[in-house]
Amino acid sequence: MVRHYHLIVIMSLLIGLLGGRLVAKESGFERIFDGETLQGWSGDPKLWSVQDKAITGVTKDEERLEYNKFLIWDGEVENFHLRAMVRLIGNSNSGIQYRSKQLKDEGEYVVGGYQCDIHPKAENNGMLYHERGRGIVAKHGQRVIVDNTGVKWITGTTGPVQQVELAEWNTFEIIATGNKLVHKLNGKVCAEIIDHHQEGRLMKGIIALQVHRGPAMRVQMKDVELKRLPAGGMLSLTDAPIPAGAERVPVRKPRPRPKKKNAQTDSKSPVAAGATGRTTSPKNTQ
Repeated sequence: MVRHYHLIVIMSLLIGLLGGRLVAKESGFERIFDGETLQGWSGDPKLWSVQDKAITGVTKDEERLEYNKFLIWDGEVENFHLRAMVRLIGNSNSGIQYRSKQLKDEGEYVVGGYQCDIHPKAENNGMLYHERGRGIVAKHGQRVIVDNTGVKWITGTTGPVQQVELAEWNTFEIIATGNKLVHKLNGKVCAEIIDHHQEGRLMKGIIALQVHRGPAMRVQMKDVELKRLPAGGMLSLTDAPIPAGAERVPVRKPRPRPKKKNAQTDSKSPVAAGATGRTTSPKNTQ
């Protein structure tokens, strides 16, 4: 009887281990960083290297950047789920770009597009920022709908703002399906966005990691995994209208961009006022 019991326990453990392997394999995630080299990525070799088995970006006070630079993955995503462990040291910020575009006319290794911000200020950490575009779209803790004119509406909360130590490893996740974007920090949703603005939203593009101009910083990213999701998932204003009581986000004038030497940067037009697709008139905070 005892032998039979031990045999059952051993078989159960083996089945559990095999089951775990099958689940991991079926999850569909693939590593896009090998932990040893920057193969498949491109960026300024003076800024990027592999240290501690992690992608590492370092800037120095004595050699400050004129503009934000990026390490760019050699691939393109549409609908996807990305997860990575990140830590940041220094009085600066970083971010994971997605569905973005390399802007070669703006400078070397410049990228514009959606960004999951990695920021020392808790309300900005994990927020959606549109690099070289519409600026802050949704802060940490916010559910936001961008209407078809580009006006942003806060429609709810994802929960309390998480306080984390950025110098420690934290897990950031991005889930993009159609025009719905979800950011997670350490397994919890920290920002959720539905983007109806056809002229401003992004449906596909590159992935990249940022080093920010300004004070010296060090950002590291490891265990970078990508899962491609099925096409589709678009939500219309009928599917996801602006609810009654939504709070309109005041339009902010964009800050001037740092200019590349001997090059002109394009200007951003102000976001249009007004909204359509509302169920009733939401609260206007302007």
